[in-house]
Amino acid sequence: MRVPRIYIETSIFNFCFADNDPEKQRDTLKLFDEIREGKYEPVTSVYVLEELERAPEPKQGNMTALIRDCAIAMLATSDEAEDLANRYIEAGIIPEKYKLDAIHIAMATIHGLDVMVSFNFKHIVKRKTIEMTAAVNFEQGYRSIGIYSPTEVVEND
Repeated sequence: MRVPRIYIETSIFNFCFADNDPEKQRDTLKLFDEIREGKYEPVTSVYVLEELERAPEPKQGNMTALIRDCAIAMLATSDEAEDLANRYIEAGIIPEKYKLDAIHIAMATIHGLDVMVSFNFKHIVKRKTIEMTAAVNFEQGYRSIGIYSPTEVVEND
């Protein structure tokens, strides 16, 4: 059986070290445990890395260390993803001001990943975004991807 390929968006790295929300932190740490167990093939992008590099130390170092520690594949910048992200913006799915959120979805889409995980409920993990990006993806010849929070992805006891 093939292991699901998941795109890890910026907010996921942040919640590993955010002690102000124990439930999200617990689910995020569980996600990384499951990645280490081989339940998922993790992928992220240089766009995420650029966002992580804006964080203060030591948090920045801890977040970027997860990329190495979990052997997370790194996707390079992509004109194709930027074009698709612009289509999401033109369709009114994500505001121009939050273009990186659109780029994250586009990166997961153009690379044919199965799932994108995020705790960004404002622009990414929400019904409007999921339905409308699926429509744009279909229109542009891509398949839709699952967009979930770690809580929806990890195995619960």
